[in-house]
Amino acid sequence: MSLQNVRPDACRDSKPRLYTSPSAFPNPQRLRLFLHEKGIAAEVEELVFDAAPPGAGLTWKHLRRNPWGETPTLELADGTVLAETAAIVRFLDEAYPGRRITGDTPLEQGLDAMWDSRIRVQILQRITTMFQVMQEGLVSNLEANENAAWGRRCRREALAHAALVDRHFADGRHWLLGGAEPGFADITLCTAIAFSKFPVNATPLDEQFERLGGFWSRWKRRDSFRLAYADGGSGLAELDYLTAS
Repeated sequence: MSLQNVRPDACRDSKPRLYTSPSAFPNPQRLRLFLHEKGIAAEVEELVFDAAPPGAGLTWKHLRRNPWGETPTLELADGTVLAETAAIVRFLDEAYPGRRITGDTPLEQGLDAMWDSRIRVQILQRITTMFQVMQEGLVSNLEANENAAWGRRCRREALAHAALVDRHFADGRHWLLGGAEPGFADITLCTAIAFSKFPVNATPLDEQFERLGGFWSRWKRRDSFRLAYADGGSGLAELDYLTAS
């Protein structure tokens, strides 16, 4: 079934099911942060795959649902399946009432998409690649194996692009689009900073760049951040205090 055939209120008949992973995983966490920022986390049934050992979540049932085996994957009440984080966010932001995280106007939506793409491709993806190639045998189904030189190059590229983003905040803005509240691109940047701090990556962007440090601190004060990282699965010792009791 194509997305254009889904009724706008299709996900309100019963709770959609979100197949996801712990908060250490960047793309699932981007969506989890969005859900809490939007205020609709309670409207979604979240099913977290056990990520250890690697690949444990890729059961035949999930592969039938999403042949790419990805998380997050959203399944609506009518059986429609959405994957790819940005696509799920776009659908939920439109389908549910509340603040538009992806922007109210066409210009805001375009700017948010631009910054989200820049940060996802030029920073987060490079840090993710670095994580994959800086240790041997991490994920058995990847063709790439340990490659320290490639990892160091990814680190340099991530830092170079993070410097450009840090410069964007030089005018004193708190969020990428300059508004009073964060957009989806800000969520992606927050997640990139979190993953850069993961021990294997050891490239903490909040410590490398002063303005990104302030950005990270602003996120840590938000209720959406505290709720999204309360599962204790971030892999960051500094967030252990958020673990749900």
